[in-house]
Amino acid sequence: MLLYNIIKPISRIVLHFYARDIYINKKALLQSDGPLLLACNHPNSFLDAILLSSLFDKPIHSLARGDVFKKPLAAKFLRSLNMLPVYRTSEGVENLDENYRTFDACREVFKQNGIVLIFSEGLCINEWHLRRLKKGTARLALSSWEEGIPLTVLPLGLNFSSFSRFPKNVDILFGDAIMQEDISEEGEGKRVNEFNTKLFAALQPLVYELKDEKAVAEKFNKNKTRKNPLLALPALLGFILHYPLYKLVLNFGKKKVYGSGHFDSIMVGILFFAYPLYVVILTVIASFWLGCWNLGLLVVLPLLALSWVRWRDQVIEDF
Repeated sequence: MLLYNIIKPISRIVLHFYARDIYINKKALLQSDGPLLLACNHPNSFLDAILLSSLFDKPIHSLARGDVFKKPLAAKFLRSLNMLPVYRTSEGVENLDENYRTFDACREVFKQNGIVLIFSEGLCINEWHLRRLKKGTARLALSSWEEGIPLTVLPLGLNFSSFSRFPKNVDILFGDAIMQEDISEEGEGKRVNEFNTKLFAALQPLVYELKDEKAVAEKFNKNKTRKNPLLALPALLGFILHYPLYKLVLNFGKKKVYGSGHFDSIMVGILFFAYPLYVVILTVIASFWLGCWNLGLLVVLPLLALSWVRWRDQVIEDF
């Protein structure tokens, strides 16, 4: 929890550099209390969890694919970020028992009025499309209600204007909550099917169905504002000074993970740790010309980068 509390405020700042605009249809829900289960689509790898954990006021426990917990050091790091493993059959039947322990841990979070994030499609794919839902969300919700936990299930749609370009627009859409009294069927199998039917219907209007470049442009450029001419020069300087780092990370990402579904998240993850080091290096180099005045670059460089993010045209996905 300590690491989570350290990284969260930093991540909130980073979001301003990552996204040109973040639209949220019901901002008041970011102050929600628990017990709450966020049932979300999964278009953009671990960045989905980071984005929501940064925006919500209360800590969020998120479920992640179990294979990334195989190494003890990685597992310890992920758990310190409030992440819990969920295993699929493809990751080994022998690991499925771990899912029961994860669901037990989730119910303990609910009993403390906490929030859990689950990706109801079960698999991350970079696309503007709602896929068939797995049964995990239904089983976690139903088992919580059976234990007398007054759980609220909140459908949530994440929509990104691009999965490979910066900056971008992100639309976060909340739907109507699903409560215990909304499920009327008897028998576990029927209740799971009824729950998934209701959840899918609730998520459909929240997840964009976009097929081509024109559709993406129309959807995400709807709130486009005029550029501030005062940002022109700072934006140009920001581009020039930060291009070497961005190009280096971009080339690495394209070579190693492009097309894997994790490109966007890997890029942000690398820049999260590399950018402070880059700023320090430029500040040290500048000391040969600026003397002690170079320390001002620790503030000026991020502001120039932010100017470029605000100035640059909204870029949509390549097709």
